[in-house]
Amino acid sequence: MEETLAQFFGGMPAEMITVLIAMIPIAELRGAIPWALANPPVGGGLSWPAAYFYAVLGNFLPIIPVLLFIEPVSKWLRRYPLFDKFFDWLFTRTRKKAQANIDKYEALGLAVFVAIPLPVTGAWTGAFAAFVFGIKFYRAVLSILAGILVAGVVVTLASLGVISFLKIFI
Repeated sequence: MEETLAQFFGGMPAEMITVLIAMIPIAELRGAIPWALANPPVGGGLSWPAAYFYAVLGNFLPIIPVLLFIEPVSKWLRRYPLFDKFFDWLFTRTRKKAQANIDKYEALGLAVFVAIPLPVTGAWTGAFAAFVFGIKFYRAVLSILAGILVAGVVVTLASLGVISFLKIFI
């Protein structure tokens, strides 16, 4: 997918493509860093510090707007019975499953959730989780940023083969 995106963005600097890939939900920095580190023509050929920086930047850029606009969009959608019913179901189900952990760990739990470099555990999902659980804006921003920074380190190390290399000794 990242290679197709890079072709779509053809002619742009690798740094900009890395930022754009990292901004996309699902791909986020988990897709941007491996692409940025790969050698051309498959990837951007960036150094690891540049790949990390631009991927973290791109992953974080949409988070503040998402956190600011998710509540007004939710309220607007709730005017329609189908969406109102869906949000009631989603919030009740989500809170029932995770409320104890969120109450206990709140911001730290959100940061760990975002930091886990697996599909559907990134910054976008973390922003929605912060909304569902009512985590205050500034705490959510800092928690998500912390999670992005840690996920970036993990993905960078994995992409460079450092984590694979360390498994030999463990």
